[in-house]
Amino acid sequence: MDLGIKGRKAIVCASSKGLGYACARSLAREGVIVTINGRDSGRLEEAAAKIKAEVGASVNIAAADINTQAGRDSLVAAVPDVDILVNNNAGPSPGKLADWSHDDWLQAVEANMLAPIFLIKAVAPGMVERRFGRIVNITSAMVKSPSATMGLSTAVRAGLTALSKSVHQDTVRFNVTINGLLPERFDTDRQKFMAERMVKNEGITYEQARAKIADTIAAKRLGDPAEFGDACAYLCSAQASFISGQQLQLDGGSYRGLV
Repeated sequence: MDLGIKGRKAIVCASSKGLGYACARSLAREGVIVTINGRDSGRLEEAAAKIKAEVGASVNIAAADINTQAGRDSLVAAVPDVDILVNNNAGPSPGKLADWSHDDWLQAVEANMLAPIFLIKAVAPGMVERRFGRIVNITSAMVKSPSATMGLSTAVRAGLTALSKSVHQDTVRFNVTINGLLPERFDTDRQKFMAERMVKNEGITYEQARAKIADTIAAKRLGDPAEFGDACAYLCSAQASFISGQQLQLDGGSYRGLV
């Protein structure tokens, strides 16, 4: 299927690796002019070379810390007429309410709620004016299925979800959609971290930890990041103009709710 976005311009935040990288790769494969982002220029150069080798498309680089206003301003200035924004950022550490300090809450709010909100604020008016825009927020399956140890992530990302649901009411009439992708247990560095945490806390092997993580998914496997990237590309497509304000779970069928 031709997604109808060849030549469109995209910013993909936190995309030197993981799910952000997967989204950038899929969009570049579809002919989108992609700008990848992160704080480490060296990692971005490596990611750009990898995308070039895998899909034959060149991508641009914008090193910027999106947790700061200066970084966000720099990123938006690099692509002032952006058509596609994929919001992404590292999530806060798991734990319990007693574990999280005031500073932990402030950092999570900045990184996982305010950073994407201010990027949406910066790019949405131009998208509305040009009558095309696709905004995709990578959040977490925990937004709809909270767990006992992911309350910090759930709380701040639910705030982003609520704001986005509100804003899209004003943008979708102008062909500017805002949707969320809610991943659960994809085979990225995040799951490597979670497995290593289980090894330390439970005294099991790394392979056993990986197996335990996969067993929590209905499909009994970790997700392939390429699957996630392609779902993102579709939400950014011309064909997806009637999909907005939605939260799409990519969780191997694990969500138990009806809606």
